[in-house]
Amino acid sequence: MSARHRPTLRARLVGSYALVILIGATTVVLAVRLLDPYLLGRDLGRQGRGLGLGRAGANAIPHATLVSALNWSLLIGVGAALCVAALIATLAVRHILRPLDAVRAAARRLAAGHFDERVRPPSEPELAALAEDVNGLAAALAATERRRTRLIGDLAHELRTPVTTLRGMLEGALDGVIAPDGPMLASALEETGRLERLSGDLAALSRAEEGALSLRRAPVDLTTLADKAARRLAPQFEDKGVSLHVHAASATVVDADAERLVQVVTNLLGNALRATPAEGVVEVAVRRAATGATLTVRDSGIGLTSEDLAHVFERFWRGSNPGGPGTGIGLTIARAITEAHGGSLTATSSGPGHGACFSLELPLSPRAPGAP
Repeated sequence: MSARHRPTLRARLVGSYALVILIGATTVVLAVRLLDPYLLGRDLGRQGRGLGLGRAGANAIPHATLVSALNWSLLIGVGAALCVAALIATLAVRHILRPLDAVRAAARRLAAGHFDERVRPPSEPELAALAEDVNGLAAALAATERRRTRLIGDLAHELRTPVTTLRGMLEGALDGVIAPDGPMLASALEETGRLERLSGDLAALSRAEEGALSLRRAPVDLTTLADKAARRLAPQFEDKGVSLHVHAASATVVDADAERLVQVVTNLLGNALRATPAEGVVEVAVRRAATGATLTVRDSGIGLTSEDLAHVFERFWRGSNPGGPGTGIGLTIARAITEAHGGSLTATSSGPGHGACFSLELPLSPRAPGAP
């Protein structure tokens, strides 16, 4: 039977109750009808002999009248039982289906975009659990909608700044206010580069959050990788006057995509450089534990507030440095890449002015010496 022609749950519940009652009533009637002639005849024979009537006298007692009365009693009793049972079944089914109807109505409102919809949990534990699941789904959808709205606003803000700058330059050049010379073209190129980085970061973020990151895993020495990222950014640290130190005791091998991990460490170092003033210090440390490896990037910069720590990995969150460079989604991408490797990325800070520490934890490669 197709789902379209299948009876409703209400009809099936009522039908199941009615079937149970009907089977019970039929059993009672059949048992009485089969046993009645034997038992009634035996009892009448005993009573007749006790009265000295013999079998003929016993048979003279109106046996048919007794059977007829018994049959009518059974029919009336079974009919009354069926009516009462049908009434109780209808009430029970209505009591069971009322919360389900409320869940259906809430689901339809959620589908229509009313994410503030909630279902009142009924008294039955199973139906209450279903209502709680629907309420949890509604809360998750509401949070997703808020993040989506905020993302659109943040993205519009990120795009508005370089586009407005480029428009002003072009209008000034057309009006003759700005000479289209080298500095002007360099500034325009910088803004187009910012747009290009933003589009690349958004594409990487989309792939990461959809789980579509392609990882080419191989044994990677985390110490060598940290040195590589530090050498890549060393000129920028020197230009700003920030000291960069890498501490690693021995080789620490993990199964990872080397280029992706370099992207993560480079992002953490760039974030630390932006947050650290001149004459500050940034330290990179690689440690090995029994089952995993940890890479930490610690800086002596502006630090993080409790609000920053709660949102630092969210898209476009800049917190204590709202006007700083960057697209504001680098840490979001770094965490997504880390989680795709089966690791974790966390942030800690003692507060504003006390620097911050980002910890990257990854499982050891099974091929690493001493790995479990």
